[in-house]
Amino acid sequence: MAFPSRTAEIEVNVVDKKNAGSLSGWLNGLIGVVIFSGSLPATRVAVQEIDPLFLTFIRASIAGMLALILVLSFREQCPKRSQIGSLVIVALGVVIGFPLLTAMALQSVTSAHSIVFLGLLPLATAIFGVIRGGERPQFAFWIFSIIGSLLVVGFAFSQNVSISQTGDLLMLAAIVVCGLGYAEGAKLSRELGGWQVICWALLISLPFMLVASFTTLPVTSGSISPECWFALGYVSVFSMLIGFIFWYKGLAVGGIAAVGQLQLLQPFFGLALAATLLHEKVSVLMVIVTLGVIACVVGSRKFAR
Repeated sequence: MAFPSRTAEIEVNVVDKKNAGSLSGWLNGLIGVVIFSGSLPATRVAVQEIDPLFLTFIRASIAGMLALILVLSFREQCPKRSQIGSLVIVALGVVIGFPLLTAMALQSVTSAHSIVFLGLLPLATAIFGVIRGGERPQFAFWIFSIIGSLLVVGFAFSQNVSISQTGDLLMLAAIVVCGLGYAEGAKLSRELGGWQVICWALLISLPFMLVASFTTLPVTSGSISPECWFALGYVSVFSMLIGFIFWYKGLAVGGIAAVGQLQLLQPFFGLALAATLLHEKVSVLMVIVTLGVIACVVGSRKFAR
């Protein structure tokens, strides 16, 4: 009777560990996407009563103070000098760039309109994953990625969204800097860890953000509604910190290009939340497009490496 060789057992164990790691990456990425799905609607609520500049600075300041508590509590060592450049890129992309650009854009466009651009975010993340992360997805991956992006963009345009040239340009710029920040942070997470990357990026930005928050402080805050304060709390704690803890871990473990495709589901999570919390109608087309997007995510995962 032939018995499995020791080499075969090792190979099976390696494959099992790789599959487990990939599944962990996708689960963490999915949690991050669910958290991020409320970011743009919350930002839209906040900018109705809070200046976009102050909103960007104060949300980063709040998240930065929480990050400081985490770093001190776990007695984390300071990043290496060679990692500072990457942390600055992360900070410019996801701490300053994306929040500021989207807040400015959402003054002239609705959160529903931003779905058009969220459909391009997975593709932008994948491209920067190749440029900055050194990943090389198979050709079929790009086919699924482009089809998924077109499905989301096509669905958004089918909802009769209005066009604003200024808002569109700001959202396009936001997608570019966000994709770069995602890919750079994921690459660095392999060395520092997911929560450490976002915490150090926030801490690098914190001195500037505190000063900027003070200089842009509104004359009065008494007229700000409870809904606006809740929105500010959400984008500060969840969108700026907690979501990134899961997201960067997911990208680092499961692959930037592959896990990044989960962002295709973000608009539909947002619509699902609206249907659940606001009792808005979910159309048959929405369900069909969502199923198509899920198929593209599954297909891109298969050919990501």
